[in-house]
Amino acid sequence: MTALAAAHDALRNVDDPEYPGLSIVDLGLVEEIEERDGVVTVGLIPTFSGCPALKMIAADVAEALTERPEIDSCQVEWLPAPVWSTDRLSDLGRQRLARDFTVVLRRKDGTLRCPVCGSDTVRDQSMAGPTRCRSIAWCDSCRNAVEVMR
Repeated sequence: MTALAAAHDALRNVDDPEYPGLSIVDLGLVEEIEERDGVVTVGLIPTFSGCPALKMIAADVAEALTERPEIDSCQVEWLPAPVWSTDRLSDLGRQRLARDFTVVLRRKDGTLRCPVCGSDTVRDQSMAGPTRCRSIAWCDSCRNAVEVMR
C-alpha cells in the first residue's frame, strides 16, 4: 500500500471528538492529502475557526498516520479556505448526526426537519449551543430539543 493510500485509510478511523464513531472524513474536514519525500501532509478544514478541539483533532490525525508503517512522518495543517459548510458532510455523516446525535442540518431555504420525528415544525430556540458550531432548536411536534450544526 502506498503512503497516500495508507493515509486515506487511517483518516477514516479518526473520529471527531464531539461525535464518537463519526470520522473526520465523513464530517468533511479532510481537504487534501499530499506525500513528498516520505512526509504526508494533511490539510484540514475546521468546522468553526475557534473550535477548541482543533489541537486534539490534529494530534489524533498525526498519531493515526504515524502508526502506519507506510508513513515515515506527517504534518497536519489547518487551512483557511475553503470555508467548511454542511455541504461537505458525507451521506453517512448526515445520517449518523441525525440518528446518533439528534443533530439537524439547516436546509437551503433555512428550514429545519426534526431528526427525531421528521416533522418540519422545528424552530430556533437559542443561538448558544453546547459548542460554537452548534445552536439549539425545538421541535413542536415531538417536543424534543435538537442541535443545529451551523
